[in-house]
Amino acid sequence: MGKLKQLAGQTFIYGLSSIVGRILNYFLVPLYTHCFPSEEYGVVVEMYTYITFLLIILTYGMETGFFNFSKSENNPELVFTTSITSLFTTSSLFILLGLWFAPNVAHYLGYDNHVDFVSYVVIILGLDALTSIPFARLRQQNKAIKFALFKLIGIFVNISLNLFFILWLPNLAQNYEFFSSIYSKDFGVGYVFVANLVSSVLTLLLFVPDFLKVKFQFDGKLLRRMLVYSLPLVVSGLAGMINDFFDRVAIKFFYTVPDGVEDANKFILSEMGIYGANAKIAVLMTLFVQCFRYAADPFFFSQKGSKDFNQLFANVNKYLILFGLFIFLGIMGYMDIVKHFIAASYWDGLKVVPLLLIGHWLVGLVYLQSFWYKLGGKTVYGIYIFLIGSVLTIVLDYLLVPRMGYIACALTNAFSSFVMLVITFVWGRKHLPCDYDFRNIIIFFVLACVSYFLITLVDDFDFWITLSINTLIIIAFAAIVIKVENLWQPLKNFANKLLKR
Repeated sequence: MGKLKQLAGQTFIYGLSSIVGRILNYFLVPLYTHCFPSEEYGVVVEMYTYITFLLIILTYGMETGFFNFSKSENNPELVFTTSITSLFTTSSLFILLGLWFAPNVAHYLGYDNHVDFVSYVVIILGLDALTSIPFARLRQQNKAIKFALFKLIGIFVNISLNLFFILWLPNLAQNYEFFSSIYSKDFGVGYVFVANLVSSVLTLLLFVPDFLKVKFQFDGKLLRRMLVYSLPLVVSGLAGMINDFFDRVAIKFFYTVPDGVEDANKFILSEMGIYGANAKIAVLMTLFVQCFRYAADPFFFSQKGSKDFNQLFANVNKYLILFGLFIFLGIMGYMDIVKHFIAASYWDGLKVVPLLLIGHWLVGLVYLQSFWYKLGGKTVYGIYIFLIGSVLTIVLDYLLVPRMGYIACALTNAFSSFVMLVITFVWGRKHLPCDYDFRNIIIFFVLACVSYFLITLVDDFDFWITLSINTLIIIAFAAIVIKVENLWQPLKNFANKLLKR
C-alpha cells in the first residue's frame, strides 16, 4: 500500500501540470470552435496529428532508453549527455531539412498559401524533441515539482498568446496603428502555431541553466546500446499513434465526399474539425492516462526486481481499470454540461465521444501491460503488438470510413485498442505472471455497463432531472466499489488527516 501511495502521489504531482494545462487548453476548444469555422479548425486538427506522429520518430524511444540505462549504468550523467547530444544532432538536422522542403510539403498537403504553417510545425517538432530528455531526467531524479513548473510555464505562455492573438489583437488592431500593422485576419489559425512556437522556445530556454551545470561527454558505444534498446519502441510508438490519431488522416484521405458538395477540401476539413473538436471531450481520459504514464515509467523501473513486484503490478492494473470506469461514467453522466465546451455547431459529432473514451482507456491499459517487455528488455514484442493494431486500424478505416464517415474512426479506435490489449495481456501472462483480482474487476466492469445503460435511458428527461439521476447512479457505483474493495476505513482515515490539517 505504501508503494501504491508513492505512485499515486507522483501521479498527482506529474498530473498537476497536465491537469491544469489540459483544463486551460480545454478552454481553448470553445475559443477555437467559436472563432474559427470547422474547416479552419480542421487545419489545426490535421497539423497536430502530424506533430504527434513525427514526434515519436524524432525522439526515437530515447526517453524509455534513458530510464532503462540510467538505472543500469554507473554513470547517469553520461547517459544523459549522450542522449541529449544524439537528440540535438537529429533535431537540428530535421529542422534544416524541414525548412528546406517546407514548400514541397505544403503543396502536397494543399496549403500552398500557407508554407509558413509547415515551417512553424517543423521548428516546434525539433524543439519539443530536444526537450524530451531534460524532462525525462527530471522524472528520473524524482523532481516532480520542477517538472510540473516547467510544463506549466510553457502551457501558460501558449494559452496566453492564443488569447492575445485570437481575442485581443483583432480589437487592438482596430484602435491602434501599431497593432494593425502586425495583425492579419487572413492568417487565421496560423496564430495557434505561432503561440505554440514561442512556448516551445521558452521551454527550451528554461533548461539552459541545467545544461550549463553538466559536463558534456559522449559515448558512442553506449549510444549504440541505447538505440538497440530504444528503436523498437519507435515502431511500437508509431503503431500506437496510428491507432490513436490515424483517424484524422483517414477522414482526409478515405472520406467519400457526398454528391453536390462544391468544395470537397472545405467539406473534408470541416468533418475533421467536427471530429477533432469532439475528440477533445474524450481527452479527459487521455489526460488521466498521461498523468499515470509520467509517474509509471520511473516508478516501475525503480521497483524492478522487488519481491512484491508482481502483486504490486496486479493491484495497479485493477485500480487503473477502476479509475478509467469512473472517468467514463463521469463524462457521460454530465455530458449535458461537458458538451458546452464546444460550439453547438459541432454537437453532431457527440456520438463518437463514448467510443473514443473507451479507446483511450484501453490504450492506457495496453501501456501498463507493456511493462513486462520493457522491464525484460524484450521491446521487440512491442513492435508485433502495435503493428497488429496499426494494420487493423488502417484496414478498418479504409473499409469503413467511406461508408460510415468519422463514426467509423471511433469504432476502429476502440476495437483495435481492445485487440492490442488482449494480445499484450495474453503474452504478458507468460513473462510476468500475476495474481489478478479478476472477480472484482469483472464486478466493476459489469456495474459500469449497467450504470452507463441507465444513464442512456434518462437522456431525454429535463436537464436537472437527468443531472440528478445520473449523479445518483455514479454515487451508487462508487458506494458499491468502496464496499467491495473495503475502502471505507482507509477513506475515513484519510478524511480525518485532512480535517486535522
